Amino acid sequence: MCWWGGRDTRGNGCAQHDFRKKQKKPPSLEGGGPKGRGVYMTIHVNNIDIYYEKAGSGPPVILLHGNGETHKIFRVATQRLAEKYTVYAIDSRGHGKSGRVKALHYADMAEDVARFIEKVGLERPMLYGFSDGGIVALLLAIKYPALLSRLAVSGANLNPRSLSRGFLRFSRAMYAITRGCRWKLMLSEPDITEEELSRIEAPVLVLAGGKDIVEARHTRIIAGAIPGARLRILPGEGHASYVVNSPKLVDILEPFFEEGYA
Repeated sequence: MCWWGGRDTRGNGCAQHDFRKKQKKPPSLEGGGPKGRGVYMTIHVNNIDIYYEKAGSGPPVILLHGNGETHKIFRVATQRLAEKYTVYAIDSRGHGKSGRVKALHYADMAEDVARFIEKVGLERPMLYGFSDGGIVALLLAIKYPALLSRLAVSGANLNPRSLSRGFLRFSRAMYAITRGCRWKLMLSEPDITEEELSRIEAPVLVLAGGKDIVEARHTRIIAGAIPGARLRILPGEGHASYVVNSPKLVDILEPFFEEGYA
């Protein structure tokens, strides 16, 4: 799903008339950045450049943003989590400073993260995915059950029918106007089944706002289909209100992550 906090303003994420032009790669940085901040790097995995921020030290945590956003929605979360963990906040393909593509598919994004984990050399990282990032996280954990040590997702959906009617109408209108690949992605994917969710082995925390654009019954289906998953519906919260540069997200994630290292 698309949300507006920390949105990606560099077009719709799909290379169109200029997709053959060579991308200017962002600088690859090693070592520490300015005090209190991470370093920014690019890595080539799964035939695309992935841009990310690395901050802190400790067990690895990966953060995945939603549709139309960038890693910048996690500035608050990155700063706080970096006190205990090594945080990797990624720009998904077609977003931010990562490579442009002709079309977007959640399966490709999940494979990007799998290859990122492999190339960076992360051992069973923890992962949090918001909205489309949550969809990517679920697909990753389905395909590679042993890859993650813990997984938290919020505002994820199993298929476009899981979204509120109002948001679907809005998305269809935006796609009709823009023909943007990000809108097309939300309207045509994913298609995750309960049987597929039952393959996930890592401990999972499923989150949603009480006023989310994902229908609550579908969020409950996600949690119910994953063995041992926990569910939290947050009263009064919307789809992104507790996520985008909000300390509330860290207050929720930290106790769950800490259980893995108690």
